[in-house]
Amino acid sequence: MRNQKSGLKRVTLADVAKASGFSSSTVSIVLNEAPLSRYVAASTKKKVQETAKRLGYRPDVFARSLRSQRSSTIGVLVIDLADPFCTLILQGIERKLIGTPYLPIIMDACNQPHQVDLYAEMMLERRVEGLITVANWLLFDISVLENISNRQLPTVMVGRECETPTIKSVSVDNEAGGYAAIKHLYELGHRDIAFIRGPKHLFDSRLRWKGIRRFASEVGLRLKPALMQSLPDTADSVSGFDGSRKLVGNLIQSGEQFTALLAFDDIAAYGTIRALAEGGLRVPQDCSVIGFDDIPAAALSTPGLTTIRQPMMKMGEYAADYVLQCLKVGEASVDEEQGFSSSYMMPPEIVVRGSTAKKRAGAKKVITTA
Repeated sequence: MRNQKSGLKRVTLADVAKASGFSSSTVSIVLNEAPLSRYVAASTKKKVQETAKRLGYRPDVFARSLRSQRSSTIGVLVIDLADPFCTLILQGIERKLIGTPYLPIIMDACNQPHQVDLYAEMMLERRVEGLITVANWLLFDISVLENISNRQLPTVMVGRECETPTIKSVSVDNEAGGYAAIKHLYELGHRDIAFIRGPKHLFDSRLRWKGIRRFASEVGLRLKPALMQSLPDTADSVSGFDGSRKLVGNLIQSGEQFTALLAFDDIAAYGTIRALAEGGLRVPQDCSVIGFDDIPAAALSTPGLTTIRQPMMKMGEYAADYVLQCLKVGEASVDEEQGFSSSYMMPPEIVVRGSTAKKRAGAKKVITTA
């Protein structure tokens, strides 16, 4: 086999053996760090290793995996790679796997439910040793992951809390996030607050709404049904921009009054800000807006977006660490005593930027621009 870059023939164990003066079996034992290598003299090891480095020898990963029956790969199934929510999660996974012998294989399901099933099977056929699913709000058959987990393959979902205890998951505490978001608006003096909720089927949306209602109950804040809107069920997470833009536009035209709006996520918050601007309204002077996630663009927009930060990089690191620990000691031994549980929730953090401000005394509420 020739090196595609240089056109040279691939350096083999036999080449290293010939150049170093040792047998192919000795060279194989040294370079593969086999158990017998502890009986090989240090001087021999050094010469073999130096010769291999000088010749540019690289081990044949495929041959090694055939011998060991291990692929040293971890499957990473991303529901939608275009979703900015996924970026930092993937970075966290990658950062945890650097320095390990495991290579992540990333596949993008492009928000197609049938692709989730197909790609999961393809990864199993290629003998991945663990599977991490980076979820968004796409509704897909969770039994696909349950079947994989039942095959004793370490499996974990990142970004969504599972309603089934059979699948390991790591997510943000959505209820606490919803609570913190409305508390922030309330403390700024807002009482007429509009809501763009997530799709009705989405468990995360229900949890955030639970936190909102809990805070409202504690302080006696009345949540007005006329100011509650839900994004439509869809397979495309970034469609939240157009969905919220339309919903907020309709809300403005209806004449309903509000001075702040809590959006399901940052993309929906951007759609909200666009709709307000199209209605001749300023953020935050006329209406404060808060999002959820803290995607990278949130700090770059004008005004900067106040949002509830999910610790996305840490979530990715946690998922990768869980899989690595399972491969090291066995899944049955990775329990809550080692910091892993069936459903692990990380605390959210509010990030205050320029899209929220105190309600101005005597300021007019958002009303129809007709």
